Amino acid sequence: MSKRHLYLLALAIVVAASAAIYYKWKVLEFPLQPDAQVQVWTLQAHVEYQPRKGANTVTLQLPETTPGFTLIDERFVARNYTHLGETSDGGREVQWAIRRAVGEQDLYYRATVVRADEAETVELDFEPELAPQPEFEEPYATAANTLLDQVRERSSNTVTYARELLRRLNETDPSEEVALLRELHGADDIARSNFVVQLLAVRNIPARVVHGLKLSPAGEGIDPGVEARMQSWLLVHDGLEWTMLDPRTTAEGRPADLFLWNVTGKPLLAIEGEPPSTLAFTVKANLADAMATAERRLEVRDANLVRYSLLSLPLQAQETYRILLMVPIGAFIMLLLRNLVGVKTYGTFMPVLIALAFRETALVAGISLFVVVVGFGLLVRFYLERLRLLLVPRLTAILILVVLLMAAVSVLSNRLGLEVGLSVALFPMVIMAMTIERMSVAWDERGAGTAIREGIGTLVVAALAYIVMSWQPLEHLVFVYPEVLLILFALALVLGRYSGYRLNELLRFRALARDPDPIVPPPAKAEPETKA
Repeated sequence: MSKRHLYLLALAIVVAASAAIYYKWKVLEFPLQPDAQVQVWTLQAHVEYQPRKGANTVTLQLPETTPGFTLIDERFVARNYTHLGETSDGGREVQWAIRRAVGEQDLYYRATVVRADEAETVELDFEPELAPQPEFEEPYATAANTLLDQVRERSSNTVTYARELLRRLNETDPSEEVALLRELHGADDIARSNFVVQLLAVRNIPARVVHGLKLSPAGEGIDPGVEARMQSWLLVHDGLEWTMLDPRTTAEGRPADLFLWNVTGKPLLAIEGEPPSTLAFTVKANLADAMATAERRLEVRDANLVRYSLLSLPLQAQETYRILLMVPIGAFIMLLLRNLVGVKTYGTFMPVLIALAFRETALVAGISLFVVVVGFGLLVRFYLERLRLLLVPRLTAILILVVLLMAAVSVLSNRLGLEVGLSVALFPMVIMAMTIERMSVAWDERGAGTAIREGIGTLVVAALAYIVMSWQPLEHLVFVYPEVLLILFALALVLGRYSGYRLNELLRFRALARDPDPIVPPPAKAEPETKA
């Protein structure tokens, strides 16, 4: 396989992995930092009423179509009540029912919402319908027709017609027509908005009233326990799409901090028999874990994206994979140190396994325990060499002594009150035995200096791998974005064809590069002999 083919393959892998990481980061909003937080809002609706004798049914409108926000959790709190949900015309409602109730009743609905990105934003899309046309008596009918004619002369399309009508009804110094019509709706915002919908129906303009809450950032808005005000907004259809208008200011467009609670046009609360009741709303802004919020948002958006990912595993399995996914990181560090720097180690993956053991013992204590166990094991290995044992029996004997030594170190540490010594049992016993065997063979074949240098190199690689593998931001990044390992895979493919000088070789032979080549003078020409 040519180098060009290899480089193209590595480039394709890097591009695919980078695209997957970017999609998770921007679209799915997975956090890059382990302690990242995102703002969420907890909305609560509190229904309080005096029940009548016999059965009682309470109907509350619930949020369903929420442009700009995603509903990630909801709870119903109603003791001894049954609740049934129903979805219709872009909204939902819950019906609480009870056969017999005594005393004041309290029902709660609590929802947790988070801001949605542009890709998740749900637009208002339902069929335009005309509201029932009002039947005004005189002189209200004449005043309404006069006002609508005046508004038509000062507007150019459906939206400007609705805005001009709102402006006329909100004037502080109203005309005679407006002053007369105000007697029909009063000063309440919701009643005025419903009245505007009826006036627009006279001119065959579809409109409806929606209800929403203003959400403020954490620390700037409504304190816990303080009642939030449910406000009405006006939707007008111009024949192509819905346009939202603020009935108080006539501003056009949906505010970014507006959470639409009810878009069906139905009353927010309906109780059978219409007993005395109150409906109060509270809003609490706080910060939540960004990873948990993104996972919950993803479940709401498409549950399969979570089911076929590491996030669907049990928590114990997730913790295991958090460690396993860091093993390739340690192996890549070992690749750089061996192939580019030239550090000598015992084995290929032995330093990575030792680094995994350091995760439990910490770095300094782990190195100390490693030196003690391997040093004592070498003394025993040199003694067993005199007995001329075969390889397998010799390794078995070393393994038995390593286990006994580890147990002795643990008991001694416990008596001295050193808790770190108890973690020595977490070292891989077979790896320790093989390290002792390889170090002793290198001692016999290549001398003590080579054996010690390779042992130090193994500890250096293990220490660097431990530092990187135990870095919490990197551990979180690899677990949430396992595509990072594909980038390391591509780099490993490229480095697999490198056969140039290593860094330690450049340092060893730097004297040859610094000294100029000696200039050899040309041989002198022999003088011709003269005849006597």
